[in-house]
Amino acid sequence: MRKTSARALTAAVAVTLLAAGCGGGDGGSATTADGRKVVKVALWNYDTTPEFKALIEGFEAENPKIDIQPVDILADDYADKVTTMLAGGDSTDVLTMKNVTDYARFATRGQLKSLDSEVEALDKASYSGLDPFELDGHYYAMPYRHDFWVLFYNKALIKPADADLAKLSWADYASLAKQTSTGGGTSKVYGTYLQTWRSVVQAIAAAQTGGDLLSGDYGFFKDQYELALDLQKSGAAMPFGTAKSQKVQYKTIFESGKVGMVPMGSWFASALLEDRAKGTTDIDWGIAPLPQIKGDGTKTTFGSPTAFAVNKKARNSPEAEKFVKWASGPKGAAAIAKVGVVPSYTGEEVMKAYFAVKGMPSDALAAQAMKPDSVKLEMPVSDKTSDINQILDEEHELVMSGEKSVEQGIEEMNKRVKSEVR
Repeated sequence: MRKTSARALTAAVAVTLLAAGCGGGDGGSATTADGRKVVKVALWNYDTTPEFKALIEGFEAENPKIDIQPVDILADDYADKVTTMLAGGDSTDVLTMKNVTDYARFATRGQLKSLDSEVEALDKASYSGLDPFELDGHYYAMPYRHDFWVLFYNKALIKPADADLAKLSWADYASLAKQTSTGGGTSKVYGTYLQTWRSVVQAIAAAQTGGDLLSGDYGFFKDQYELALDLQKSGAAMPFGTAKSQKVQYKTIFESGKVGMVPMGSWFASALLEDRAKGTTDIDWGIAPLPQIKGDGTKTTFGSPTAFAVNKKARNSPEAEKFVKWASGPKGAAAIAKVGVVPSYTGEEVMKAYFAVKGMPSDALAAQAMKPDSVKLEMPVSDKTSDINQILDEEHELVMSGEKSVEQGIEEMNKRVKSEVR
């Protein structure tokens, strides 16, 4: 049995190591007392992210001579902490790539080890979310999960038969949100909740209109911004400023029964399953396709793969590569499918395991939601991605908080991207 201390490298410890200038991978031995190779994996919120435990325990069961030790960092701090770690020469073996924006930054700085040979050995036709990790013909990470956005709904508040959730336009969605909002004050129930992330508006607009998030021309954001602001004004969605200042999270408001619909990534299903099993929520929930801008019958959504990369300064690089390959392959896929996470490696048996998880919606509506016609990348990968992402995020907050009009915000996005990044 594993020692408890192997799980004890928590966010607090990671922060302490960072402050000392040595990072999570420079302290301690690269081998345990009983001769096992230590592979340290940077990740976030280990105790509340069941996929990590499933992957680590599954891998160790098959590889008893390798000891996987998580470097647990708070999710909100993850990108900044890993950036600092790598800048300081940290040797944590495996780094979880939370999104392709972070990946592009680390890879283009030469901080990740090439995984070309591992990727070449893959049956690429069985993977989704692999292409975004190709940079100038090379791969520096391998995806193990591929999330995309769907619509989660509370069955007590939203009736699929009445609303025809399979065919919702965004106008239909807004109308339904307004119809199902009730009460006020502490008894307020919102028809929908929009997380404060810019992707809730911008990535949806880009995916469903064909807009380019790197273009410096963001007129295609206009309709989605106007819809989001109108939902706030009508009282059908919580005001952005309130959600931001109170740090309201989609999980908390949905599980408390205070909202009818939440557009969110497919990863939310695993958290709902876990909390239902623990008895911390009793919400009867379902999954529907993301509402659409175009009425052509196709279902277009957006998403982002999550991957593992090997630190160029890893102490135990061969063992780290072995973990990354296993986690992104069929066995890793089977492990995370059983906890309600959509794997990058897809296959009939894997998806059967996904829908067989106790509590997972398995009706026709859910099946349709989990098979969109097209999944666009949340943010394209380039050497400019990180800088553009920051500009779009800053201006998004100003528009959603009412400090700038939609027109002013879009004009500023266009101007800043063209002058500061181009």
